[in-house]
Parts: sequence; structure tokens; C-alpha cells
Amino acid sequence: MNKDWQTHQVTNQYTELSNYNLFTTDTVLREYFESKQADWASEELSYTGADIGTEEAYHKATLANQFTPILKAFDNRGNRQDVVEFHPAWHWFMKYAKGTGMISLPFENKQPHRWAYFGASFMLMSQIEAGSMCPTTMTQGAIPLIAREPALWEKLSKKLLSHSYDERDVPIAEKKSLWIGMGMTEKQGGSDVRSNTTTATPVGKSGRGEAYLLRGHKWFYSAPMCDAHLVIARTSDSDALGCFFVPRWKFDGTKNEIHIQRLKDKVGNKSNSSSEVEFKDAWGILMGDEGRGIPTIIEMANYTRLACVLGSTGIIRQATVQAIAYTRKREAFGKKLYHQPLMRNVLADFALESEAAQHLSLKLCEAFEAKEDDQLAKAWKRLVTPAAKYWVCKRAESLTAEAMEVFGGNGYVEEGIMSRLFREAPVNSIWEGSGNVMCLDVLRAVGKEPDLVKTLMGELSKLAAGDQAILVALDALTKLFQTDPSKLEALARTLTEKLILIVQACLMKDRAPQFMSDAFIATRIVQAPAINYGAFITNEIAYNQILERAFPPEGDPFFQE
Repeated sequence: MNKDWQTHQVTNQYTELSNYNLFTTDTVLREYFESKQADWASEELSYTGADIGTEEAYHKATLANQFTPILKAFDNRGNRQDVVEFHPAWHWFMKYAKGTGMISLPFENKQPHRWAYFGASFMLMSQIEAGSMCPTTMTQGAIPLIAREPALWEKLSKKLLSHSYDERDVPIAEKKSLWIGMGMTEKQGGSDVRSNTTTATPVGKSGRGEAYLLRGHKWFYSAPMCDAHLVIARTSDSDALGCFFVPRWKFDGTKNEIHIQRLKDKVGNKSNSSSEVEFKDAWGILMGDEGRGIPTIIEMANYTRLACVLGSTGIIRQATVQAIAYTRKREAFGKKLYHQPLMRNVLADFALESEAAQHLSLKLCEAFEAKEDDQLAKAWKRLVTPAAKYWVCKRAESLTAEAMEVFGGNGYVEEGIMSRLFREAPVNSIWEGSGNVMCLDVLRAVGKEPDLVKTLMGELSKLAAGDQAILVALDALTKLFQTDPSKLEALARTLTEKLILIVQACLMKDRAPQFMSDAFIATRIVQAPAINYGAFITNEIAYNQILERAFPPEGDPFFQE
């Protein structure tokens, strides 16, 4: 280049972090499995953290989201085929998810901490490529439902529990492994599934395990290239809703009459295909009893709601790490951003949010692993899971927006991961029940099973370990639970937010170092949580300890003091 035309040299510019181990640099996850003496999990997660932390994996995630799925509804001679084509990078992440066993391990055996292993795997992978986690969690959530259907389970169990990946679009009998999707939402109903109009007519006999023909539509049909979907439809003879196993290929080897109308052009989650479909007498098998379709598929939704919490926790973690790593290098106004007081407030707030979400996620995984008759675990699953989905998913939205701002204009362009995290965050709030639906679900549990509230509140009192700020907040929450039911619905968000903040404070008190729990309690319980990150008043924040715990400098390959 002619020196006369060289206007500047590029300095003080740093790309987003990659080439680091996402697990070994994650103090919370690493300490958790060490405390449980689950060496097998630590070893596997260390491999995962290294593999998906490479620059190559980050690049593959970019490619999977840049070259989005393409619908080929017809072949070159006009024959209906309803095929969705993906970039090879998508298949790389799908293969990796299968290979880790994260989908099936919780159901393969009774090995302790298998659910925490799943949760940690999900949190790690969601940081890099979240779209592939959609079919991952739906497949996992379908396994316990299908296991209750003897004939289906006999055909499908080995393929559902397989760690191999088979991307071929062929009948189930020819597949090595399977993916399962979900079809609930219709145009006129949205979250109100009871207003669904899709009908199911028995081919011969009616009832559980029998074949039906489905006619109607689905406005959101998640991951249409899955080998089968669990679908809600109205049985024509009783006008009751049923849950149906609807394969992409019928068991006789012919293509099922599921017509993909179009793929959704979504804000985020670009790598994953979401679609609108019509059923032209599509063949399906009734799972469970007629009239029990919603309770049947809601069990699947309980697993996928947990995954929403895990996914958002992963997004929060990645945004936090990227922000810390960037500010340690970037200079402004004469010194590193990392050392500037107001920026340290923001970063410390990120770190507190991230750790609290991780402890909450791992606690919920423990509850899902517990025995079915464990009432305390039931309280965590039934009350805390929807509250956690409401809160953590929304916090991911606000935190990713703030983290983009840390990068300035560089965070607002599509050439790095920050913009993708921002666009990815809202889907977990919306999918499997929006914020209002989650808060009303908490109230529904309170009304139907008040003993669970007493059980949970007793547990939280113990975890508070005498902390006066938490105990005062618990007392106020107890009184809020006693509000006149006719007035409680309008307070559902207030109640849910107070509940989940107390839960997180108790878990921080129980599981985190004192400098972390003290800071969390000071900024979330003693003070009301600020609308914007970093807007708190306290002189008791141990900034260096908090930030070095969140992302140890020795784990950053580019860190220089």
C-alpha cells in the first residue's frame, strides 16, 4: 500500500473471545461437580467445553445462523417433498448434541447427577449455538411420554436413546436415531391450546395406541424435519383434545400427509427451522387417553421449560464472559474499561446474575432427578420452574442488550456473537409459555397444591441460614401468598419476581462464597433490583473477587494485565 494513503493503523480493537475451555473456566460448574465427586461428568464436560470453545466452533455457529434453513416444498418435477435443507454447520452441532448423550442420559440409567450433567451440557452448548438446542430439548422431553406407550416404546426406544446422529430423511425403521418435535400452537389460539380446531378421526378403533387421521393446521411446528412430532388435536367423536405421535414417514414406509406451508422468518434462532404446516389426513397414534391431550403434552413442556431456563442461563453466561474479556483489553479515557468504576458495577452485576442463574438451574436439575414421590422436589419443579423461566429468560434479554453496549458499535453489528446472543434471548421467554402464562402457572400451582407452598417456604427458611434480609423478604412473600385470590391474578408478576429473587438469594447463601451471596442479597433483596445493570448503591462489593470468579484471568488466552 502507498504510505501516502495509509490513514491509520488498527489499534485498541479486539474481536470476541474464543479458543478457551467453556467448562474449566466456569467456576460454578466446575465446583459443583467437584463437590458431588462426579468425576465422570467433569471429564466429559471438560471435553465439551474445549470442543465448542474453539474458534472453529464459533465460526460454525456463525455459518449455521448466516446460511439459514431453506424449504424445498417440491422437487424439480413438481412432486411434493416438504424437505428443509440445512448448512453442514447445523448438522455438526446436532451430531455433537447427540454424541454427548445429553439428550438420553437422564433416562438411560440411575447414575447420580445425570440431570446436572444434562443441564451443564445444555448451558455450555447454548452459549455457542442455541438453535440446535430446540430439537434437542423436545426430543428429550418426549422420551418419558413415549416410554409410557408400550408399542411405540418397543419400536423407538433404542433409536431415541442412541448417541449416534442420523440426518437422513427416511422412514423410522431405517433410522439409527430419532429426533422428536412438537406441534401445539394454532393461529386462533396461541397459548390457549383449548381453542385448537385440528381434528383427529380414528382409522378403525378409537382409543389409546390406535391410529387416527389428523386434519387441520399448526401455526408453529417446531423443527419440521424431526422424525416425528407430538401434536394436539381434537378427537371428532368426543370433541376432546388428545396428544398424538405423528411421524414424518408412516410406519408403512410412505410419506405422511404433513405439508410445510412456509418457514418462519424469526428475529433470532435462525439456524433452527420453525414452520407452519397443514395436516391433510396425516396419520398419527393417540398417546394417553382421549381428553387428556393437554396434561400429556404439558409433561413434555415441563422438560422444555427447564431447558428454556438452562438455555437463557447459558446466554447470560456467554454475554458475561465476553463482556469481561473485552473490557480487560479495551482502553478508553486512558485506562482499561475493566478498571473503570462504573463499568465494574455493570460487570459485577452481570457476574452476580450469571452465578445466581446457574445455581438455580442446577437446583432444578436436581429436582428433576429426584424420585416422583419427593414432595420437596415436586415443589421445586411445580412452583419454581415456571417462576425461573419467567425471570431468567427475561433477565437474559436485558443483560444481552447491556452487554452489546459494552462493545459499543462493534456489539451492534452482525459479525460477532453479541448480536446473535441478543436476538436469541427472547425466544426462551416466548416459547413454551410467555411471561404471563408462567406467572399464572405459578398461581395455578399455589391454588391447586397449597401444601407445596408450605414445603418450599420451609426449605427456603432453612437455606436462608438466619440472614435477616432474606427472612424479612420471606415474611413479606408469605403475606403476599395470602392475598385474596380475586385480586392475586393482577399481582402474579410481582409475586413471581419476589419468589424467584428469594429463591436465588437462598441458593447463593447456601452454595456461593460469602462475597458473592452478600453482594447478591445487597443488590436484589436489601435494595430492589435496578431496572438497568450496574445501578446499585453499596460499598460492600468485592469487585476483584467477583469478576475473577466469573471469568478467571488465567482462563483467558488473550489476557494481559
